[in-house]
Amino acid sequence: MASRWEQIVVDSEDPARLARGWAEALGYQIVNEEPGEVEIRRTPDEMPGLVFTPVPDAKTVKNRLHIDLRPDDQESEVERLVDMGARPVDIGQGDVSWVVLADPEGNEFCVLKSSKGQ
Repeated sequence: MASRWEQIVVDSEDPARLARGWAEALGYQIVNEEPGEVEIRRTPDEMPGLVFTPVPDAKTVKNRLHIDLRPDDQESEVERLVDMGARPVDIGQGDVSWVVLADPEGNEFCVLKSSKGQ
């Protein structure tokens, strides 16, 4: 029997704040909030989710796993995410078609070009 992908766990200094930011960015909702974790999903019954858990230390190195977002309009989405607190980062990606951003706690993610017209 194969496994199903249920969630990604994100270590965080402030799980509630980071979960709310990602929920806004993705159009998700908080489905569970406890002192030890906050989970967001597109809908309460739809998997996978993102679970934010508290850790005492700050992020110090590049992520080994990251989220890729594919918006309808890359430029507008990058602007929206930066207005929400993300920041552009250089992880040595060079000249590529995607934009690398980091969330307020430094977790890198990519904003890909639109798939429309491809």
